[in-house]
Amino acid sequence: MAKKLYVGNLSYGTTDATLKEAFAQFGDIVSATVIMDKMTGRSKGFGFVEMTNDDEAQQAIDTMNGKELDGRTLTVNEARPMTERPPRRDFNRGGDRGGFGGNRERRSSW
Repeated sequence: MAKKLYVGNLSYGTTDATLKEAFAQFGDIVSATVIMDKMTGRSKGFGFVEMTNDDEAQQAIDTMNGKELDGRTLTVNEARPMTERPPRRDFNRGGDRGGFGGNRERRSSW
């Protein structure tokens, strides 16, 4: 069964290929992905590596956690499943910022 690893504190210059190459020494890599920001196209500074073998994945965690890649000290551990999160509010579309009028009381003298 494949094991997914979280790799944090990546350099903004680290690519999918660089990540895959760094972890390939420990075993077969199913995928290596650096997470990119949709707006800027720049790395968010973390990624995921999926390995085919659990023992090899554990060896990669033990060896790569705290090691340097592209000038940054990595944080490597087993990825946790995504949890359900409430939807984010888009404050650029009004939201509940108060805006015009706010909580003013209605004046009857107008």
